Amino acid sequence: MDDLENKVAVITGAASGIGRGMAEAFVDAGMRVVLSDVEEAVLHSTTAELRDGGADVHAVLADVSKAEDVASLAESTLSTYGAVHVLCNNAGVFAGTKPSWKSTLDDWAWVLGVNLMGVVHGIHAFLPVMIEQDEEAHIVNTASVAGLMTGGSLYGASKSALVTLSETIHLELVGGGFKPRISVLCPGLVDTNILDCRRNRPARFADAGPWPEGWSMDAARRAFALGLAPRAVGDAVLQAMREERFYILTHPEFTEHLTHRTTQIVNGDNPTLLPMPGA
Repeated sequence: MDDLENKVAVITGAASGIGRGMAEAFVDAGMRVVLSDVEEAVLHSTTAELRDGGADVHAVLADVSKAEDVASLAESTLSTYGAVHVLCNNAGVFAGTKPSWKSTLDDWAWVLGVNLMGVVHGIHAFLPVMIEQDEEAHIVNTASVAGLMTGGSLYGASKSALVTLSETIHLELVGGGFKPRISVLCPGLVDTNILDCRRNRPARFADAGPWPEGWSMDAARRAFALGLAPRAVGDAVLQAMREERFYILTHPEFTEHLTHRTTQIVNGDNPTLLPMPGA
């Protein structure tokens, strides 16, 4: 997908972090962007800042874990712009419970509801429209390098499922001769506020499991603050769409870890972990 001028993009989790980085990159490429987020105040402030810079953007408040919210997002997009050419299923949350069996059922419902079912809802609401348009189009699903590695617990499970779902949709689109294409974004540490995502945790999922013993939230925040800039991730996504490249890997320092896991699988070895980069 090379001609992006005036094309319409929809981004969930767009008010901050990677979502905002994508929005900035898309706006600079001449696209019209629908910004969606569950955090109303930040959504409106981000929208206003982009408009002040001359961007053609539209804001829609939505909780992607609710199918009806994503259906309304699609309706608002089409009523505003008449088409959709890019969908970035980017909204994601993190619950740091460890070990896995101490995660509550509310933890599972919240994380899977946003990280996996939020993408399913996006695919269900938007992909048939993109196919029916019979134009170039692209979907980007934000997973994580955790979805390609061992040891991610609840978060990693949601992202692993997302990688598999994206791979399957790619094969279905290509095999069916449909024009839309799809990518899966698997970043490492990015300078976002995902560690503070509990501020948006719904009251219906109030029963939260414990954070890992000895885990320092301050140290984790410092590590994320040293991560890749969200705009750099947005630029990488833009380039991958132009190249119709499926896997978007933003952190080459994890290549050894991916090779390690693949080798273990092929050899039938039991899982082991390598030290994290920079540890």
